[in-house]
Amino acid sequence: MERIVHVPLGDRAYDVVIGPDLVARAGHWIAPLLRRPKVAVLTDETVAALHLDALRAGLAREGIEMEALALPAGESTKGWPQFTRAVEWLLEKKVERGDVVVAFGGGVIGDLAGFAAAVLRRGVRFVQIPTSLLAQVDSSVGGKTGINAPQGKNLIGAFHQPTLVLADTAVLGTLTKRDFLAGYGEVVKYGLLGDAAFFDWLEVNAPAMAAGDMALRVEAVARSVQMKADIVVRDETEQGDRALLNLGHTFCHALEAATGYGNRLMHGEGVAIGCALAFELSARLGLCSQEEPSRVRAHLKAMGMKTDLRDIDGDLPSAAELVNLMGQDKKVVDGQLRFILARGIGTAFVTGDVPPAAVTSVLEAALAERGPSA
Repeated sequence: MERIVHVPLGDRAYDVVIGPDLVARAGHWIAPLLRRPKVAVLTDETVAALHLDALRAGLAREGIEMEALALPAGESTKGWPQFTRAVEWLLEKKVERGDVVVAFGGGVIGDLAGFAAAVLRRGVRFVQIPTSLLAQVDSSVGGKTGINAPQGKNLIGAFHQPTLVLADTAVLGTLTKRDFLAGYGEVVKYGLLGDAAFFDWLEVNAPAMAAGDMALRVEAVARSVQMKADIVVRDETEQGDRALLNLGHTFCHALEAATGYGNRLMHGEGVAIGCALAFELSARLGLCSQEEPSRVRAHLKAMGMKTDLRDIDGDLPSAAELVNLMGQDKKVVDGQLRFILARGIGTAFVTGDVPPAAVTSVLEAALAERGPSA
């Protein structure tokens, strides 16, 4: 059942191994990378309680010693205070340039640990062991690392490719339904942006995958990772095609900022809502038929996901304020917002030619659907 996706980036190439029970065999994969049999692991308290003993045992089978730092769980960890704590801990543990740092957790830990590895001693290698669906299909692959700033998400960081990614699909069984579905927001994004056949496959198979079918989980993760790897190889530092991976994210990042990057809206939930809004905007601009956004929303709803602004609890700012929040997005070029729009499911493209009034109109309509009591 195990699958390997190779990311061919020359002397920085690496494999993404996908399958069940990889944590138990982590030592088998990591031992060949080591100059001395020890690793430093950055994780979070939730993952540590569930899985750290299994990772320690999996490494010990190959004689590898492990030291670990568990940071608080949650998006608020992804900032200067915990980043500083992590880097100083790695220095205290005398991590050398020839050593390997292991990121063991979801996207927050992967991003923070990768950035710590990128700057520690001007760069040490790191291994990603992503424990959430979102991290397995998105943030653990491609070398984007970083932390958040008060001005917005992921504004401080570096491109630093991992040396290996171990995506253990059995670990996904410990996710809450909400966490799993939030990760699914990134899975469905791949079908929407560039693979209509994958979206067709998801419409048929995603319910069983979400219910726990392991073979389907391996297939969904592998297809998502392969698509991301293909795009990253074409455009590693996001000068062109890689921006396609941000389908839904311009809306998502504004909504995350509006909701305080907290539990009201998880990143993958924001991506799902953002994808629906991006298709709605595309239809309004005459790029695709209205049937396309309707089909996107129907599938998200069938999966039990957030699909509209009315699914977000609490107050939201006005449409104009949300558009203003988009101005902090990293996709702004020369002061102009870039959107990822679609001519249909599987045919997304990047454009800066979007009338602000059209964006405001889509958001105003979505906010109006919430009603005064949302």
